[in-house]
Amino acid sequence: MLKRFDDNSRRILKFPAVLPCQDVNPVTLLRSLITLSNFITNYQSQLFATQRKNVRESIRQIGILSMFFCEIMEQDVSGLPDPAVLCFSELHHSFQKILFVFEDCTRSGARVFILMKSHFVATQFLTLIRAVATALDILPLNSIKVSIEMKELVEMVAKQARRAKMEVDPDDDYAMKRVMLILNQFENRFEPDPIIIKRVLYYLGINSWSECHREIRFLDEEISLVSLENNERDLHLLSTLAGFMRYCRGVLFENFVLENTDDQSAGRSNLEILSCLNPEDFRCPISLEMMIDPVTVSTGQTYDRVSIEKWLKSGNLICPKTGKKLATTELVPNLNLRKVIQQYCIDHGVSITKFQKQSRDISSTILPGSPSSAEAIKFLSEYLVRKLRNGTEKQKSKAAYEIRLLAKSNIYNRFCLIGAGAIPLLLTRLSSSDSTIQENAIAALLKLSKHSNGKKVIINNGGLNSILEVLKNGSKQESKQIAAATIFYLSSVQANQKLIGEIPDAIPALIELIKTGTSCGKKNSLAALFGILLYPRNHQTALSSGIVPLLSNLISCSDKPEIITDSLAVLATLAESFDGSDKIMNASSLPLIIKTLQTSPSRAAKEYCVSILLALCNNMGVEVIAVLANNANLIGFLYTMSTNGGSQAGKKARSLIQVMHRFHETSSSGMVANWDASRIATIHSC
Repeated sequence: MLKRFDDNSRRILKFPAVLPCQDVNPVTLLRSLITLSNFITNYQSQLFATQRKNVRESIRQIGILSMFFCEIMEQDVSGLPDPAVLCFSELHHSFQKILFVFEDCTRSGARVFILMKSHFVATQFLTLIRAVATALDILPLNSIKVSIEMKELVEMVAKQARRAKMEVDPDDDYAMKRVMLILNQFENRFEPDPIIIKRVLYYLGINSWSECHREIRFLDEEISLVSLENNERDLHLLSTLAGFMRYCRGVLFENFVLENTDDQSAGRSNLEILSCLNPEDFRCPISLEMMIDPVTVSTGQTYDRVSIEKWLKSGNLICPKTGKKLATTELVPNLNLRKVIQQYCIDHGVSITKFQKQSRDISSTILPGSPSSAEAIKFLSEYLVRKLRNGTEKQKSKAAYEIRLLAKSNIYNRFCLIGAGAIPLLLTRLSSSDSTIQENAIAALLKLSKHSNGKKVIINNGGLNSILEVLKNGSKQESKQIAAATIFYLSSVQANQKLIGEIPDAIPALIELIKTGTSCGKKNSLAALFGILLYPRNHQTALSSGIVPLLSNLISCSDKPEIITDSLAVLATLAESFDGSDKIMNASSLPLIIKTLQTSPSRAAKEYCVSILLALCNNMGVEVIAVLANNANLIGFLYTMSTNGGSQAGKKARSLIQVMHRFHETSSSGMVANWDASRIATIHSC
């Protein structure tokens, strides 16, 4: 009966309490009330950074009522009058909400946010305690068999609940005003006194780098959620606090020992793993628009929430994509996919607001969120650069790690760090013999290379050779794969593609990482090569380094679908030239491409296969076309692609179909010998 919500399923300061049904069994209701009361009273051993007086009073009153419920359970409760059951139902509803408030006041990372919401939280306490008093007003105590002493205690609780003054604690109010003063100083471009800041943090129990980091993680998660709701007031507050706490983490906690935070590991598994995958994968199968709030249904398929909710409200109880009946209409948020889509938009400057008004405009990542946060980040950036330049080795290591975290947040933070001069100093740390310093420096450069100014500064300061040195001889595998990712972002500028290709060891080093690296290293190297090979003159270097047999082996042997797709993407780029097509044919890769087209579940992989086949036909002529035309099953897959694929893939599939039809026509008339590639090019251009 008692539904529990964890931190991931319930938003902070949202109280989704459920009123017990009217025909609930009194025994079940009382047992649940006792359990709920115990949950609440057990919080007396928890640390409450704020709202201490309100919490103590709530626990005291609920503790008395818990004893009352236990004493009732010792009697025969089958004859409880209806008003008593109604009272207990209302109490159960209020207790759920009180428990939610307790959870939020003790939630990890939410201390500064709850402090700044002190008036709202105190109002919630007052409302809920008054709701307890109202429920007790309808309780027929004389009809309930408990001791006289217990009845007197319950009456006392009812009176005290009606008169309770659940107010903001004076100490909380003072701390809140201190924070507001600090934020105003930031906004007025005045760096606050660190002693005042430390006193506020000490009051909240934020006494270490890790505790400060948890506050930032919570605020970032809330910013991500609130931005989708278009709630400008809360977004302003959250952004302001996030900037403040980042300043605190970077400046105040100098005696920091590097630890493997969740952000670091998440960076390795997500943000630093690149892909050549088509952003078409981010589109909802129903609306064909980019998903803003992806949710997964019982069949495992993912849709945008708005689209699938409309589908279900129309009375459709089957999965639109699979046609299978849905076991339940429950929609499970796909948080991982949502983060990937948001990061893709940040990195590539894609605006998804035109698809969904509630979505966060991508330009908001260029802005700091509030004037106070803007100045806090500027002060912090300048401080970190000073430590990189003049600090001890420990301070330099910590500064590099702080820059890595700060640059991960949004475009504005990267802009400030680049403007403060972080990049040249980070480049000097790449040669460090300390593997941790090297990793943090290259990871920070990766984040900054996503900014257009960052790319320019890295190239202008000769950073390309330093990054390639990490790629070849980095002290850790992680550093090598991050270096490959950095090269990918640098290669997004056309002039850089030429520069990278002119360095003799660049392309061979990426190919070597594909051979020896982890899955992450392979993916990053494939993505980097994909970017570099957009410059046609780089193809010959890659071909002479043996890339085609390597890619063919990955396609045939890898158990990672994304690596297969990325390998096909690179192969499709190489196939555009005659030399690339010739190497593919010499590696006997044609049957492999045909098989992959027919068996791969990935739409992107199929599209790349079609691109490769068309390029092979265009460059190699009848040698390839004859093989395709004699494959009876291939034409069916091409017809499917021509109607279900993307616009470009459909066009290429139709071109291949025309090529095969023309070949059959000419072969039946005995004119195959006169077939040439120029006719294929003519078909492709139609």
